[in-house]
Amino acid sequence: MKKSKSLLLLLTLVLAVGTLLAACGSNGNKGASNGGNTSSNSGEKAANSGEEKLAADQTLRINLSAEPPTFDPAQAQDSQANTVLKTMYEGLTRMDESGEPQPAAAEKWEADGNKITFHLRKDAKWSNGDPVKASDFVFAWERVLSPNTQPAAPYAYQLYYLKNGQEYNEGKIKDFSQVGVKALDDYTLEVELIAPTPYFVGLTSFYTFYPVHPSVKDDPKWAVDQSKMIVNGAFTLTNWTKGQTIEVTKNENYWGKDQIKLSKITMSLVNSGATELASYRNDELDRAGHPNGEIPTDQIPIVKDQLKDEFKVKGIASTYYYEFNVTAKPFDNVKIRKAFAMAINRQDIVDKITLGGQIPAFGYVPPGIKGVKDEFRTENPDAGFFTENVEEAKKLLEEGMKEEGYTKLPDITLIYNSSEAHKKLALAVADMWKKNLGVDVKTENQEWAVFIENRQNLNYQIARAGWSADYNDPMTFIDMWTSNSGNNTTGFKNAEYDKLVQDAKTSSENAKRNEYFKKAEEILIKDNMILMPVYYYTNVALEKTWLKGVVLDFSGAIDYTRAYLLEH
Repeated sequence: MKKSKSLLLLLTLVLAVGTLLAACGSNGNKGASNGGNTSSNSGEKAANSGEEKLAADQTLRINLSAEPPTFDPAQAQDSQANTVLKTMYEGLTRMDESGEPQPAAAEKWEADGNKITFHLRKDAKWSNGDPVKASDFVFAWERVLSPNTQPAAPYAYQLYYLKNGQEYNEGKIKDFSQVGVKALDDYTLEVELIAPTPYFVGLTSFYTFYPVHPSVKDDPKWAVDQSKMIVNGAFTLTNWTKGQTIEVTKNENYWGKDQIKLSKITMSLVNSGATELASYRNDELDRAGHPNGEIPTDQIPIVKDQLKDEFKVKGIASTYYYEFNVTAKPFDNVKIRKAFAMAINRQDIVDKITLGGQIPAFGYVPPGIKGVKDEFRTENPDAGFFTENVEEAKKLLEEGMKEEGYTKLPDITLIYNSSEAHKKLALAVADMWKKNLGVDVKTENQEWAVFIENRQNLNYQIARAGWSADYNDPMTFIDMWTSNSGNNTTGFKNAEYDKLVQDAKTSSENAKRNEYFKKAEEILIKDNMILMPVYYYTNVALEKTWLKGVVLDFSGAIDYTRAYLLEH
């Protein structure tokens, strides 16, 4: 039985908000649809669950370790927003567990060369009852690309696949009707791309491509006003107590409402892995851990042993890294950046610090991303980019300091967002730099919104970061470092790199595209070391045995919309 509020709700009032992941949002996913017309509170048998029956109370309880900075799909860029927006909105498609697009707001589509025609469901409605129209997607995508959007949409470059999308975003074209997206009628959306892009259909499941209700026009505060959030997804926002809780409730106007078993999802905002785990053990949460919460690393071996049936570990297409501000001293020198990257022991980190089966990373594109015939990482091993070598690191540091005229390095600070796991890792890495390079590095914990703003404004020297795939193609990791990417928070600009990305976007030959990606990653890591890979993520979580239908896709993005609770 569910226990009353107690521990978790008490601590939500006093604990500061932070976050575990600074990764990007990741795809929308297709949850395990349970079919039928069973209402969320019925006692009928849950599909695919044998003799098990649905619980009477279909309220799912989870924890987010931070409050999403925004509920505007055009402005979102983090995993917290991704999780919540996925409950409230739906794109043309949804991703299933393997990363394949499934029908969503669009019931079907067909591709013909550079053109894709999406046919919208005629029964899709906004939460206020208005029909979801093709023009709503045109309006939303124009908001993302408009050079007048303030602040600029961080993921605008994802719409550069559209004919004239980049030109409009950069102000070279003033008329949006020249951009490759048109509403042929209320239920037919035509998209024209700069080149055939097989993964574009899947990309439409990503939150930047969500439709937005036309009522938000000329209303800059709509995304912070609960009463103005008209959505088209499975749930609507019904309670938002800032810094404490977010609550979404089943949307009775959602076209697929018969697939939705949950009546409500309550999300506490507690930035403490210890508290989250205690609440889970006390049956106050149905799920704990990644991607939006945290299990303390020192507790992972314990819960793995004690809660065998509830403990889950899954490799995901995500990378944990530290990024360098290449415009800030001393990291405007590539030899100094390389010295720092070579002077840590990644195997010790995953064996002694993170404890979740992570894989030491020497590249940026993680395992799990498609290559030509196998995974990209298998076809292009990361072993050749650099090695951990303390003596070579010392030599490079000395050379870099000499080039800059340093007798002593400037003061250096590593920033990370509020998280016990991030703190533990930052302290361990700083200790390795002290021991191996003789360099003192200050570590600084910052609240999530402040941390994101400082990275965006290049107000840092070293910052922790993580990136999860938005779709299953190396491009989702490679194109974020172009000169015009809103997610490039390092100051890195490289014309050769930009051309390789553009060539990959316009090439229809997968072998050629992967050669471009391979060279681009070499420029990123081997040649310039703008970021320091640490490990490839695993998803470590606990789920109650009565929770079913949660979908964690290949990237680590989570979809609760088709989840349900069994009697227990």
